[in-house]
Amino acid sequence: MALTINSTYTLANGVEIPVVGFGTWQTPDGDVAENAVLDAIKAGYRHIDTAAVYKNEEGVGHGIANSGVPREDLFVTTKLWNDAHGYEEAKAALADSLEKLGLDYVDLYLIHWPNPFAIRDSWQEKNQAAWKYMEEALEQGLVRAIGISNFRTHHIDSLLETAKVKPHVNQIYLSPSDIQEDVVAHNEKHGILTQAYSPLGTGTMLEVPALKEMAAKYRKSVAQVAIRWSLQKGFNPLPKSVTTSRIIENIDLFDFELSAADMAVIDGLKGSGKVASNPDEVEF
Repeated sequence: MALTINSTYTLANGVEIPVVGFGTWQTPDGDVAENAVLDAIKAGYRHIDTAAVYKNEEGVGHGIANSGVPREDLFVTTKLWNDAHGYEEAKAALADSLEKLGLDYVDLYLIHWPNPFAIRDSWQEKNQAAWKYMEEALEQGLVRAIGISNFRTHHIDSLLETAKVKPHVNQIYLSPSDIQEDVVAHNEKHGILTQAYSPLGTGTMLEVPALKEMAAKYRKSVAQVAIRWSLQKGFNPLPKSVTTSRIIENIDLFDFELSAADMAVIDGLKGSGKVASNPDEVEF
């Protein structure tokens, strides 16, 4: 069936998630975040992604509240930051995020980072404790689905040692420059949807000659080609912008399809732009 702006993926627990989301990383709080979310919802996005560490949950929440779209028609994600790994910490962090967003529940709650620098000697136990609370929040209806972000295969395996519910989503840095094939395969093995944040390689994909040629061929922008590639790979891309025209452009993806040959060319662009940081080595 052809993809449309209203298409969804079905998570392992039956919850439906729109195939394209709107990212808000690096979007300032206040009017900027609110207006970006309003523009996105007006353009047709129904999937809004934020995080505690983005420090824009209040602005995002205002955009959601003022959009005129019923809450049940929107899919909202936020994330647990590195200072809140653990059972009680996760409980307090989710309550804080819900308050800032002005929501009774979020549709998806993620552990944002697998191995924070401050708990590098105990990350396995801390993740498992946070996950235990997230499973309870799922039962209580405070969240509709739970997942992880930036997890590599060994981080996933550690969590699964004690998890009663497998993660529904793993949100990773994923673009044609860094396909993270081993992580994607591990996600698929466990029924975990792969979300692609920074599907444009934090902008580095926009300068790749092969993508520029392809964009001209399809009469689309480089961004649209890169995001469409992500969709056709079965990923869940989360393009981000605060510019109204680009917000609209980044979801105008459903009137063309990349050929198998062009998909293969894009698959071969590894290393052509920025790649993911190693979560076991970053110092935050």
